[in-house]
Amino acid sequence: MDKHQLATITMLAQLLKDRQLEALRRSAAQQAQTRALIAGLEAAPALDLPPVPAAQTALTYSVWADRRRSELNRQLAAQLVELEERRSEASLAFGRVQALGRVAAKRK
Repeated sequence: MDKHQLATITMLAQLLKDRQLEALRRSAAQQAQTRALIAGLEAAPALDLPPVPAAQTALTYSVWADRRRSELNRQLAAQLVELEERRSEASLAFGRVQALGRVAAKRK
């Protein structure tokens, strides 16, 4: 392998690493957004309603929020798996770039 081929392979590895890091960043952002949605389901009691309608409203919201929280937790679990896959892919791509950099340094 000549210097030009090595430089080309190194450049491609760097581009792949950048792509994997961007995918990791997007995955982490999606996970953070889902966590924010889950946190946003916490509701303060309605203080401006009479007790009975306030309790009915709180119960109705609580049932809906529990269902939504369950959906979001399933989504978050899938996102955590994806995030770990992206982290592994980015780590591998980073390692390739480092290894190619060492090979290139030895050839100089």
